[in-house]
Amino acid sequence: MTSTLQIDPALRAFVADELLPGLDITPDRFWNALVELQGRFAPRIGELLARRDALQEQLDAWHREHGAGDAASYAAFLTEIGYLLPEAQPQVQVDRVDAEIADVPGPQLVVPATVPRYALNAANARWGSLFDALYGTDALPQDHDLAPGYDEARGAQVIAAADELLDELFPLASGSHADVTAYTVEGGALTPALADPSQFAGSADGAVLLQRNGLHLQLTVDPSHQVGRQHHADVADVLLESAVTTIVDLEDSVATVDGEDKAAAYRTWLGLMTGNLVSSFEKGGKKVERRVNGDRSYTAPDGSDLTLPGRSLLLVRNCGHHMTTNAVLTADGTEVAEGVLDALVTATAALHDLRGLGRFSNSRAGSVYIVKPKQHGPDEVALTVELFAAVEEALGMEPRTLKIGIMDEEKRTSLNLSACLAAAQDRVIFVNTGFLDRTGDEIHSDFEAGPVVRKDDMKSTAWLNGYEDRNVDVALHAGFAGKAQVGKGMWAKPAAMAAMLEQKGAQPKAGANCAWVPSPTAATLHALHYLRTDVHARQAELAGRTTDRNLLLEVPVLTGTLTDDEKRHELETNAQSILGYVVRWVGLGIGCSTVPDLEGVGLMEDRATLRISSQLIANWLRHGVVEESLVRETFARMAAVVDEQNAKEPGYRPMAKDLATSESFQAALDLVFSGRQEPNGYTERALTSWRQKAKASA
Repeated sequence: MTSTLQIDPALRAFVADELLPGLDITPDRFWNALVELQGRFAPRIGELLARRDALQEQLDAWHREHGAGDAASYAAFLTEIGYLLPEAQPQVQVDRVDAEIADVPGPQLVVPATVPRYALNAANARWGSLFDALYGTDALPQDHDLAPGYDEARGAQVIAAADELLDELFPLASGSHADVTAYTVEGGALTPALADPSQFAGSADGAVLLQRNGLHLQLTVDPSHQVGRQHHADVADVLLESAVTTIVDLEDSVATVDGEDKAAAYRTWLGLMTGNLVSSFEKGGKKVERRVNGDRSYTAPDGSDLTLPGRSLLLVRNCGHHMTTNAVLTADGTEVAEGVLDALVTATAALHDLRGLGRFSNSRAGSVYIVKPKQHGPDEVALTVELFAAVEEALGMEPRTLKIGIMDEEKRTSLNLSACLAAAQDRVIFVNTGFLDRTGDEIHSDFEAGPVVRKDDMKSTAWLNGYEDRNVDVALHAGFAGKAQVGKGMWAKPAAMAAMLEQKGAQPKAGANCAWVPSPTAATLHALHYLRTDVHARQAELAGRTTDRNLLLEVPVLTGTLTDDEKRHELETNAQSILGYVVRWVGLGIGCSTVPDLEGVGLMEDRATLRISSQLIANWLRHGVVEESLVRETFARMAAVVDEQNAKEPGYRPMAKDLATSESFQAALDLVFSGRQEPNGYTERALTSWRQKAKASA
């Protein structure tokens, strides 16, 4: 049956030469499995996508007649058409779940699979330097220009801040950490003594290990180090257990438009599963070679050996049901379902870990964690569960090895979250709010109700606050506490660490035992929030809360009128955001990046942010808030702004000098002017087609 497939040569070679060696799976068996999976699931995916379209047509017709309506009448209508389902009573029954998911709250990184260096950084971000995070960011105010090399005044500021944190989180039986002249361990006891002796977890040569709320902190003692020489107790660094889990992303943060791109992304995941991934690059004029870290060894207070993971527990995010890929074509030239291909390849790669063939272990519990995005309701979740079972059977895996992380980022999933969890209750290990995609889907779902509120105003709407709370409530009612992750979304300003420290602590207090961060440094600083907040205790406090799901039916349409200046500012902000992201996706093949806004503040942009901006402008066009001529004129002006912002980017292809022939500029317009017709307002069709054109013309 393999002959019925048209397989991109780069992908075919990757499977034969890299993915399968060492496993008892031949290329023919692998590709025959894909043929069977495609034949079984692609037609059913098509039926589910058609169901999405039919429901959207009914929503549009109702909103054209009733506008935003009221929550009660809207709920009655949604129930009548089968959009809103009765509440279910799921109870999570998942086995073989690693402690990092079940028991240990902490930061979660998301990293594109197309950049091995970043993937290695993320995998190794299980431990991060608090000293570096404080020294090199705005987490501490900087009152002078730093001296070249190591600035001792800044170092003193960092040491003092670390002492304050130690006093707060690991107080001594008496006195302050600032007064300690030496940390010593003798007879399984730490001197100076901690107020809570159980916080002392172990020691190693030059290291003292502390623990709180399931996370560890290491004092690294080295009097020969330049920081250790300055420190009052010879502490050269404070290491925090930081990125407890990491999602290696094959979806929103990558630009994979052909077999070559897909093979490169899969190669990173495989290298992480085998432990053989290597990245070599120039840094500071020197060649650096990066690999995954090994585990960390200590002596526990009782004298026994203690081993802690040196790496983040890795999950992988596959593509959604709506995506297809030309990396593999069927006999009639049809693109295969990308999520089906992803499931088969990523599960096969994980066999190297499950069978102990790699350098290090990822899942010590024997599971593979696959995050599945953009599912609409329980029928689509059920299909994913069935797909995972079929992949397990094809590969000879034990049943329920493939676990599912559910992204709660589409309106039909949010409203029916309990039913979605019930459909996957023996596999689900994760449910995460995705504010950005969820907002994009809200705009598209309510498209005909009227013009929506401005992007920043979405954050204070009733539906969004209800959505964030209800996600936690439903998960806790389903028994997630101590078994699975309740997640929250990304901090979008990678350079704004002071603001992150001030604001992101609200997420563990809201009952989330993981939340997304944009960098290893951010993970280290965000870990402080989990050291401060006992998430297990907080979840116990919230266990009886029930948030009314009718709050999610409050449609976020404008009330009153906007001034011309307000309209212009919103249009410019979103146009610049779209162009800043698209020009890198289409022109450079960069799927996620920090894009400066109009004020020059770097914001993380991916397809989710793009979905919001393009849907908002398309919605305003539909309802006459802005005219097409103004939109086109604004995009032309913003193209020049974005060109200037990217002038020093290697390989950058400017837009403004010839807008008509710029694939990136035309892609941006395509996203807006086809936004009403794009299924669910997704951006993949436009991005992929224009990126393919750009690659062909390069």
